[in-house]
Amino acid sequence: MIGSVRRFAIATSVLFFGLAALATPRAEHVFVISIDGGNPEVMQRSKMPVLKQLAKEGAHTWQAQTITTPITLPAHTSMLTGVRQDRHQITWNKWSPTNGLVRVPTIFAAAHRAGFSTAMFVGKEKFRHLLQPGTVDMFDFNRDAAVVIAKSDSGGVDLTKEGNVFAPTVAKDAAEYIIKHQPNLCFIHFADPDTFGHEFGWGSSKQIKAFADTDKALGVILKAIYQAHIEDDSVIIISADHGGHGLGHSQGTPEDMTIPWIAWGKGVNWHFEITAPVSTCDTAATVLWLLGVRPGTPLDGTPVLSAFE
Repeated sequence: MIGSVRRFAIATSVLFFGLAALATPRAEHVFVISIDGGNPEVMQRSKMPVLKQLAKEGAHTWQAQTITTPITLPAHTSMLTGVRQDRHQITWNKWSPTNGLVRVPTIFAAAHRAGFSTAMFVGKEKFRHLLQPGTVDMFDFNRDAAVVIAKSDSGGVDLTKEGNVFAPTVAKDAAEYIIKHQPNLCFIHFADPDTFGHEFGWGSSKQIKAFADTDKALGVILKAIYQAHIEDDSVIIISADHGGHGLGHSQGTPEDMTIPWIAWGKGVNWHFEITAPVSTCDTAATVLWLLGVRPGTPLDGTPVLSAFE
């Protein structure tokens, strides 16, 4: 039934970004991995052999740009809807149930409507604001493993508290699910670099260790994809919500706005440096293009076509 629904959706849709609908998906499995606080300059001087190997083998740019409010929830909402903040209207940055859900369709809504399975594994509970009913088959915020963190987006003295689940736990939970269920669309969020950046500073030894720990977690995910025997039909996209400097990231400096964008897997141009501009909204457009799925709303992003054969 899922296959027939998917074929019908693909055969009858025309993508909003101007391309004819695909007869079949370009990849059956797409993994979007977000490294929270991923300042590319700090990442490149951190011990991250897995990420650097994927960047070297696949397509990459260290000069992608996030939205003009470079904070976690609004930026991730743009990443996972493909629209700017003025359209998705997520302006806050904490789990606040009374604020309700995002009002524009997410990539999970579009993929699920086309018959694809979806999953999210996150290090911060605020991602619940993206959980539109019936769009995510598995949502995992491991509250039992969460540690309460006090921080300020700007690096100032006014602190807010939120629970963070560290990368080893997020990776373990996600890997177990990937091996067992092989989701078609899976989002994985690693919070550690942001957590340690706020406490000790961007580029500090503590944050550099957090990037190294995150890279080990990335390796766990990659191993799970191979153990699930889906590596030949998967694409991994690695990016970030924002960068950072000092103790924060909300001031809109180049260090705050610049993020990595890496693609690896089926159909990706190998050993390729992306020179065209890339924005975080392009991540959603690329995911739906790979799956051959029509967006639920016109997007502000476009697929990063140069990254693919």
